[in-house]
Amino acid sequence: MRLLGSEAACGTSSGAASTFGAVDDVRLVNSGSTNRLVTVTDSGGNTVATFTLVAGEVSFLRKKREEKVFAAHAEVLGVGVVTP
Repeated sequence: MRLLGSEAACGTSSGAASTFGAVDDVRLVNSGSTNRLVTVTDSGGNTVATFTLVAGEVSFLRKKREEKVFAAHAEVLGVGVVTP
């Protein structure tokens, strides 16, 4: 895995969602003690998918470059990555 930036808190609304540098793959970690909903939106802000990131869990998300990600709380951190 190669990091493509610095880890940052996810936005907490569709308007604050991020493409994480227009990458295909994002590493997400829930640094909190509560399960959190993660949402993927298209470039127009329409929901494409959602999933629950369990407290303390690390997950890798594959998305389209133009799709954006936000979470129910800023405890969810993300960074763009290249995976083999």
